[in-house]
Amino acid sequence: MNIFKAMKPEKVYESLVLVPWGELAADGIRTALLDFDNTLGPDHATEPEDYSYRCVKMIQEQGIRCCLVSNAKSERSAKIAEMLGIPVVTYANKPGTSGVMKAIALMESTPAESVMIGDQVFTDVIAGNRAGVRTIMVEKLHRPEIWYVMLKRPFEKIVRFFGRF
Repeated sequence: MNIFKAMKPEKVYESLVLVPWGELAADGIRTALLDFDNTLGPDHATEPEDYSYRCVKMIQEQGIRCCLVSNAKSERSAKIAEMLGIPVVTYANKPGTSGVMKAIALMESTPAESVMIGDQVFTDVIAGNRAGVRTIMVEKLHRPEIWYVMLKRPFEKIVRFFGRF
């Protein structure tokens, strides 16, 4: 896959709330692979916030199953997923595809029935595109971020400028 194609999501939305879940379900999407940090909840949070619960419920009401796909430590991710009542793949190795493919298998889904959603080009979007699933990028949920993610953001801005997304 061309690296520039790998970095471009199908769509970008301000938040998970604005994603047209009904349209995705009508298009055959049955599985939402969700990043947590700054997508579904605050960066490095140890538990979900109200927004996290509302988003999972909203997605599930459209007949789409949710799975947390996180590069975070397994203990933190597993606790968050348990609180949300959804399956999880920890240490997902994004931008590698192993975590995405593991999540698809766990959900008994296929790439064609799945969408990867996250806030980062260099992890979530590339992993989803390389795995052959649809990709949606959302703007980061909260301003504070861990230092190594902040280092990547200027490069993301360049990619997004030239990719026009």
